[in-house]
Amino acid sequence: MKEALYDFIGHYGYIALYLLLSAGIVGVPIPDETLMAFVGSLTAPGGPFEYVPTLMVIYAGTMTGMIVSYIIGHRVGKPFLYRYGKWFKLTPGRIERAEEWFHKYGLWTVFFGYFVPGVRHFTCYLSGVSGVKFYKYMLFAGTGALLWCTTFLTLGHFIGSNLDELFQLIHKYMGMSLIIIAVIAVIAVLVYLRFRKRRAV
Repeated sequence: MKEALYDFIGHYGYIALYLLLSAGIVGVPIPDETLMAFVGSLTAPGGPFEYVPTLMVIYAGTMTGMIVSYIIGHRVGKPFLYRYGKWFKLTPGRIERAEEWFHKYGLWTVFFGYFVPGVRHFTCYLSGVSGVKFYKYMLFAGTGALLWCTTFLTLGHFIGSNLDELFQLIHKYMGMSLIIIAVIAVIAVLVYLRFRKRRAV
Protein backbone atom coordinates (compact mmCIF):
# COMPACT_ATOMS: atom_id res chain seq x y z
CA MET A 1 0.00 0.00 0.00
CA LYS A 2 2.83 2.40 0.85
CA GLU A 3 4.34 1.96 -2.60
CA ALA A 4 1.01 2.85 -4.22
CA LEU A 5 0.72 5.98 -2.06
CA TYR A 6 4.26 7.04 -2.88
CA ASP A 7 3.62 6.52 -6.60
CA PHE A 8 0.46 8.62 -6.29
CA ILE A 9 2.48 11.42 -4.71
CA GLY A 10 5.15 11.08 -7.38
CA HIS A 11 2.58 11.54 -10.14
CA TYR A 12 0.36 14.26 -8.63
CA GLY A 13 2.64 16.03 -6.16
CA TYR A 14 1.07 18.55 -3.80
CA ILE A 15 -2.48 17.72 -4.91
CA ALA A 16 -1.92 14.11 -3.87
CA LEU A 17 -0.57 15.20 -0.48
CA TYR A 18 -3.61 17.37 0.16
CA LEU A 19 -6.07 14.64 -0.77
CA LEU A 20 -4.28 11.92 1.20
CA LEU A 21 -4.03 13.94 4.41
CA SER A 22 -7.68 15.00 4.14
CA ALA A 23 -8.82 11.41 3.63
CA GLY A 24 -6.56 10.11 6.41
CA ILE A 25 -8.09 12.42 9.01
CA VAL A 26 -11.64 11.55 7.94
CA GLY A 27 -10.83 7.90 8.65
CA VAL A 28 -9.49 6.32 5.46
CA PRO A 29 -6.68 3.91 6.53
CA ILE A 30 -3.67 5.94 5.43
CA PRO A 31 -0.36 5.88 7.38
CA ASP A 32 -0.35 9.62 8.04
CA GLU A 33 2.85 9.93 10.10
CA THR A 34 4.85 7.67 7.82
CA LEU A 35 3.55 9.53 4.81
CA MET A 36 4.47 12.95 6.21
CA ALA A 37 7.91 11.79 7.28
CA PHE A 38 8.51 10.25 3.86
CA VAL A 39 7.52 13.48 2.14
CA GLY A 40 9.69 15.35 4.63
CA SER A 41 12.67 13.31 3.42
CA LEU A 42 11.87 14.57 -0.10
CA THR A 43 12.22 18.18 1.08
CA ALA A 44 15.91 17.69 1.84
CA PRO A 45 18.33 19.62 -0.41
CA GLY A 46 18.03 18.33 -3.94
CA GLY A 47 14.60 16.74 -3.29
CA PRO A 48 11.51 17.29 -5.45
CA PHE A 49 9.53 19.16 -2.74
CA GLU A 50 10.08 22.42 -0.86
CA TYR A 51 9.70 22.35 2.94
CA VAL A 52 7.44 25.38 3.51
CA PRO A 53 4.97 24.72 0.63
CA THR A 54 4.80 21.07 1.68
CA LEU A 55 4.00 22.02 5.28
CA MET A 56 1.28 24.40 4.09
CA VAL A 57 -0.28 21.70 1.87
CA ILE A 58 -0.33 18.91 4.47
CA TYR A 59 -1.62 21.34 7.10
CA ALA A 60 -4.41 22.45 4.77
CA GLY A 61 -5.27 18.81 4.04
CA THR A 62 -5.33 17.92 7.71
CA MET A 63 -7.57 20.85 8.60
CA THR A 64 -9.91 20.06 5.71
CA GLY A 65 -10.34 16.54 7.07
CA MET A 66 -10.93 17.88 10.58
CA ILE A 67 -13.57 20.35 9.40
CA VAL A 68 -15.39 17.74 7.30
CA SER A 69 -15.40 15.31 10.22
CA TYR A 70 -16.69 17.97 12.63
CA ILE A 71 -19.53 18.88 10.26
CA ILE A 72 -20.50 15.23 9.79
CA GLY A 73 -20.53 14.68 13.56
CA HIS A 74 -22.52 17.87 14.12
CA ARG A 75 -25.10 17.19 11.42
CA VAL A 76 -25.73 13.46 11.69
CA GLY A 77 -24.60 12.58 15.22
CA LYS A 78 -23.39 9.40 16.88
CA PRO A 79 -25.92 6.93 15.38
CA PHE A 80 -24.44 7.58 11.94
CA LEU A 81 -20.95 6.77 13.25
CA TYR A 82 -22.07 3.49 14.79
CA ARG A 83 -23.90 2.48 11.63
CA TYR A 84 -21.41 3.49 8.93
CA GLY A 85 -18.19 4.11 10.84
CA LYS A 86 -16.94 0.55 10.28
CA TRP A 87 -16.27 1.44 6.65
CA PHE A 88 -13.67 3.95 7.88
CA LYS A 89 -12.25 1.91 10.78
CA LEU A 90 -14.49 3.83 13.22
CA THR A 91 -15.45 0.75 15.24
CA PRO A 92 -17.76 1.05 18.30
CA GLY A 93 -14.87 0.14 20.61
CA ARG A 94 -12.66 2.88 19.25
CA ILE A 95 -15.48 5.40 19.33
CA GLU A 96 -16.17 4.60 23.00
CA ARG A 97 -12.49 4.88 23.92
CA ALA A 98 -12.17 8.24 22.19
CA GLU A 99 -15.40 9.39 23.83
CA GLU A 100 -14.00 8.55 27.27
CA TRP A 101 -10.92 10.61 26.51
CA PHE A 102 -13.06 13.45 25.21
CA HIS A 103 -15.28 13.57 28.29
CA LYS A 104 -12.25 13.40 30.57
CA TYR A 105 -9.92 15.88 28.88
CA GLY A 106 -12.26 17.95 26.70
CA LEU A 107 -10.77 19.75 23.71
CA TRP A 108 -7.25 18.85 24.84
CA THR A 109 -8.10 15.44 23.40
CA VAL A 110 -8.36 17.09 20.00
CA PHE A 111 -5.02 18.85 20.51
CA PHE A 112 -3.04 15.80 21.62
CA GLY A 113 -5.17 13.24 19.79
CA TYR A 114 -3.15 13.70 16.60
CA PHE A 115 -0.25 11.90 18.25
CA VAL A 116 -2.34 8.93 19.46
CA PRO A 117 -3.09 6.35 16.74
CA GLY A 118 -6.71 5.26 16.81
CA VAL A 119 -7.85 8.43 18.60
CA ARG A 120 -7.29 11.37 16.26
CA HIS A 121 -9.81 10.01 13.75
CA PHE A 122 -12.61 10.21 16.33
CA THR A 123 -12.03 13.40 18.30
CA CYS A 124 -13.22 15.61 15.45
CA TYR A 125 -16.45 13.64 15.04
CA LEU A 126 -17.06 13.72 18.79
CA SER A 127 -16.47 17.47 18.88
CA GLY A 128 -19.27 17.89 16.38
CA VAL A 129 -21.54 15.42 18.16
CA SER A 130 -20.96 17.15 21.51
CA GLY A 131 -21.87 20.56 20.11
CA VAL A 132 -18.51 22.18 20.82
CA LYS A 133 -18.38 25.74 19.51
CA PHE A 134 -16.73 25.75 16.09
CA TYR A 135 -14.24 28.52 16.90
CA LYS A 136 -13.04 26.66 20.00
CA TYR A 137 -12.72 23.48 18.02
CA MET A 138 -10.72 25.26 15.32
CA LEU A 139 -8.37 26.76 17.91
CA PHE A 140 -7.44 23.40 19.45
CA ALA A 141 -7.61 21.44 16.18
CA GLY A 142 -5.58 24.04 14.31
CA THR A 143 -2.75 24.33 16.83
CA GLY A 144 -2.58 20.57 17.35
CA ALA A 145 -2.52 19.95 13.60
CA LEU A 146 0.27 22.47 13.08
CA LEU A 147 2.40 20.84 15.77
CA TRP A 148 1.68 17.34 14.41
CA CYS A 149 2.43 18.20 10.78
CA THR A 150 5.56 20.16 11.64
CA THR A 151 6.92 17.38 13.88
CA PHE A 152 6.74 14.54 11.36
CA LEU A 153 7.61 16.61 8.30
CA THR A 154 10.69 17.97 10.09
CA LEU A 155 11.69 14.49 11.26
CA GLY A 156 11.61 13.25 7.70
CA HIS A 157 13.46 16.34 6.48
CA PHE A 158 16.43 15.77 8.77
CA ILE A 159 16.43 11.97 8.95
CA GLY A 160 16.20 11.48 5.19
CA SER A 161 17.48 8.10 4.05
CA ASN A 162 17.41 6.68 7.60
CA LEU A 163 13.63 7.02 7.78
CA ASP A 164 12.80 3.31 7.87
CA GLU A 165 15.24 2.67 10.72
CA LEU A 166 13.72 5.57 12.66
CA PHE A 167 10.19 4.19 12.46
CA GLN A 168 11.37 0.73 13.47
CA LEU A 169 12.85 2.25 16.64
CA ILE A 170 9.70 4.31 17.30
CA HIS A 171 7.44 1.28 17.00
CA LYS A 172 9.80 -0.79 19.16
CA TYR A 173 10.12 1.65 22.04
CA MET A 174 6.98 3.79 21.84
CA GLY A 175 5.06 1.65 24.32
CA MET A 176 7.82 1.85 26.91
CA SER A 177 8.27 5.58 26.30
CA LEU A 178 4.57 6.26 26.87
CA ILE A 179 4.68 4.27 30.13
CA ILE A 180 7.69 6.24 31.35
CA ILE A 181 6.03 9.55 30.45
CA ALA A 182 2.83 8.50 32.21
CA VAL A 183 4.75 7.50 35.38
CA ILE A 184 6.62 10.82 35.41
CA ALA A 185 3.35 12.71 34.96
CA VAL A 186 1.69 10.83 37.85
CA ILE A 187 4.67 11.48 40.12
CA ALA A 188 4.63 15.18 39.23
CA VAL A 189 0.91 15.44 40.02
CA LEU A 190 1.35 13.64 43.36
CA VAL A 191 4.25 15.91 44.35
CA TYR A 192 2.22 18.98 43.39
CA LEU A 193 -0.83 17.84 45.38
CA ARG A 194 1.32 17.05 48.44
CA PHE A 195 3.02 20.44 48.25
CA ARG A 196 -0.34 22.18 47.88
CA LYS A 197 -1.77 20.29 50.86
CA ARG A 198 1.19 21.30 53.05
CA ARG A 199 0.76 24.95 52.07
CA ALA A 200 -2.93 24.76 52.90
CA VAL A 201 -2.05 23.48 56.40
